[in-house]
Amino acid sequence: MSVPHAQSRRSFLGRLAGLASVGSMVPELTSRAVVVAMARAESDAAPAPGRPVVAPFHIAIPEPVLADLRDRLARTRWPDASPAGGWAQGTNLAYLRGLTEYWRTGFDWRKHEQRLNALPQFQAEVAGHRLHFVHVRGRGPKPLPLILTHGWPSSFAEFEKIIPLLTDPAAHGGDAADAFDVVAPSLPGYGFSARPAEPGMTTTVIAALWSQLMTRHLGYARFCAHGGDIGAGVTNRLGLYHAEVLHGIHVMAALPPWLGPGAAPQSPAEWSYRAVLEAWEQDEEAYGHLQRTRPQTLAYGMHDSPAALAAWIVEKLRSWSDCGGDIGNRFTPDQLLTGLTIYWATETFGSSVRLYYDGARFSPPIGPDDRIRVPAAIALTTEAVNRVPRERAERSYTNIRQWTEFPRGGHFMAHEEPALLADDLRDFFRRFRS
Repeated sequence: MSVPHAQSRRSFLGRLAGLASVGSMVPELTSRAVVVAMARAESDAAPAPGRPVVAPFHIAIPEPVLADLRDRLARTRWPDASPAGGWAQGTNLAYLRGLTEYWRTGFDWRKHEQRLNALPQFQAEVAGHRLHFVHVRGRGPKPLPLILTHGWPSSFAEFEKIIPLLTDPAAHGGDAADAFDVVAPSLPGYGFSARPAEPGMTTTVIAALWSQLMTRHLGYARFCAHGGDIGAGVTNRLGLYHAEVLHGIHVMAALPPWLGPGAAPQSPAEWSYRAVLEAWEQDEEAYGHLQRTRPQTLAYGMHDSPAALAAWIVEKLRSWSDCGGDIGNRFTPDQLLTGLTIYWATETFGSSVRLYYDGARFSPPIGPDDRIRVPAAIALTTEAVNRVPRERAERSYTNIRQWTEFPRGGHFMAHEEPALLADDLRDFFRRFRS
């Protein structure tokens, strides 16, 4: 299926969604060719004359939104505590009640809003999508452009600690020659980026939007990319489909390989990892199945009850971080509530988890010829499910230049261990400086 250059994104996505709805009757219509064509249409749409407009952005949550939040927290109807105690069946009741009471009576959003507004923020229309992003210029002789992509249940605020380490290394004990220009967007449908109006938002489409943002809107001919979680998916798709604008990619989750007909037999280490993956899916992945299949049903509760929103997200922050079972080892209450308030005030929980639904239905499957050929760094956290064997990763990448297994730090490395991650990014991308 060809996509005419002048065809609007709305009409193409609507057509694609209609075709996808018939599923098994015409499986070829939801194949790689269609979805990649959609992403290329996003990227290749003719820009307006001159450099596209990038407008400064300032966070300003209306006071009635915050008053309504406090009122809803005061009226929470709590369930009884789990007989199992602790966190065995989900978020601990006593912990959540304490956190939400502080959210209602002690948390000062305006203080954190002011701190976040110290980061230069912007919005731009990219292929019909209003995107929010941080853009901090590096302090050094020749900063490299670097785009950082967050995942779920995170936001651009996850990068608050690491941005100064990357943009101004000399002020933090490093070398000014290692400086980056950092761009940290909010994913479409997250935070202060607009919610997609049609189905079909996938990591492939987002990669095309990022390519256009960095090249056409910000003027970088080539750039570096990093991501974890969904952000790793976006960064891997940049590597697959937009190699011509990249120096290299740094990811904290390897692209799942083709293991179908013609693939080499799996090694003992790969079979062992598969068992780890299956155990994780059995014990931990229920959230993902629900978000992939019934995100709208889930959204009703999360949009109506801030306590429900906190329970759903905090449980994952505790489970996935390297906190030893005590979330306070990695997140202060104010850090938790800053992220939760962004989700609540922007009303983006539903649109954030629809990315799972769209990804399951519109993402092109990995095929036997899909390998990332740009220089790549794989950086693995302490999570067992993250520790993919190198031979498995090498099925998906032809040019792994750096392999790191962090000694500490979990799913949210930019927040948990910003110095470790910053050092790894500097080490890898230093080879592209001239």
